[in-house]
Amino acid sequence: MEDTQDIDAIAMLQDPVRRRLYEYVVAQGREVGRNEAAEATGVARTLAAHHLDKLAGAGLLESGSRRLTGRSGPGAGRPAKVYTRARAERSVSLPARDYRTAAELLAEAAEQAGLDAGLFAAARRRGEELRGSAPPCGDLDEAMRTLAARGYEPHLETAEHADHPGHDEDAARAEEAADATPTLRMRNCPFHAVAERFPPLVCGMNLALLEGLLGADGAVRARMDARPGECCVVVEDSKNNIH
Repeated sequence: MEDTQDIDAIAMLQDPVRRRLYEYVVAQGREVGRNEAAEATGVARTLAAHHLDKLAGAGLLESGSRRLTGRSGPGAGRPAKVYTRARAERSVSLPARDYRTAAELLAEAAEQAGLDAGLFAAARRRGEELRGSAPPCGDLDEAMRTLAARGYEPHLETAEHADHPGHDEDAARAEEAADATPTLRMRNCPFHAVAERFPPLVCGMNLALLEGLLGADGAVRARMDARPGECCVVVEDSKNNIH
């Protein structure tokens, strides 16, 4: 039954307008209103609203409402409907397969047997095999393309610690943020379902895999920096390559 629901949900993305709207919302990593989505995809607001609600009804997006003006109280306007990516995962195989259970059993056995080091070493080797004869990534743009090709959803982020610096401490934090190194974060985790049950094991495996994939001696490095709802690993310029 669940697999049938996943088929129906994914089939909805065959419509090109619906797919563009879905991809736009997912790429923002935040709540998106109907007007914004319509303008970004070049369709009428009423058509965008229709397709966004269809996507929400199918469980591909989650919907809510908030005031987009940022104000509250009288004169703030009515709350607008907004959309974000659904937290649920969708996968389809015909006939149905249950790789998740196998992955969870293997992760449980590895954790209980204390095989973390062996798993991480194997993951690093696999990353190196996937990179093949290509040299280590030369910059964050190349790393972004490499990660996207492996099913991650990377986006460039620069720290902003103070939105309204009004004191010396806030101003110092703002100045520090301005000098911060750009960081690649991933909005998704390809191993999310198993990572929820075995976070140290699976996140460590993910880190080792990306170290091998990106190259240990290149201009970028992967490190652990977990954030709720995103991948546990981030990528940044290697400290050894910053002058």
